[in-house]
Amino acid sequence: MNRRTAPATPGDALAGALAAEYAAIYAYGPIGVRLTDADRRAARTAEAAHRSRRDALVLQLSATGGTVPPDQAGYALPFPVTDRAAALRLAVQVEERTAAFWRAALPVTTGADRTRALNALTDCAVRATRWRRSAGLTPLTVPFPGSPT
Repeated sequence: MNRRTAPATPGDALAGALAAEYAAIYAYGPIGVRLTDADRRAARTAEAAHRSRRDALVLQLSATGGTVPPDQAGYALPFPVTDRAAALRLAVQVEERTAAFWRAALPVTTGADRTRALNALTDCAVRATRWRRSAGLTPLTVPFPGSPT
């Protein structure tokens, strides 16, 4: 499933979000090595948040008989991460992309799953805003986080 195709079921939506979480975790490796001080700490915190969501999704999908997509050994980054500016740009993209998968889960989920999706979307949107601020990008916020651009 790509982010432009709406998931058909809650299980599909959560599996898509899980795949996005896997990719986010991978991306924070190259991001973190190009950052220092507060930005590096923020990258560690972001990676930990994505790991926590990944773990919760794996447990939930496994317990409910859903499909747990496998993690990949590696992911293609959209551009080389050779300096702080590229790392911050990638961090923004990671959060925006992950937010898109969580946003796609909203229309097909209910109850606790919908709350989880909304909380994750909000978390990604807030983190993307913080990364934009660190990078000096404007605008700092977007009108509808997770929406296709």
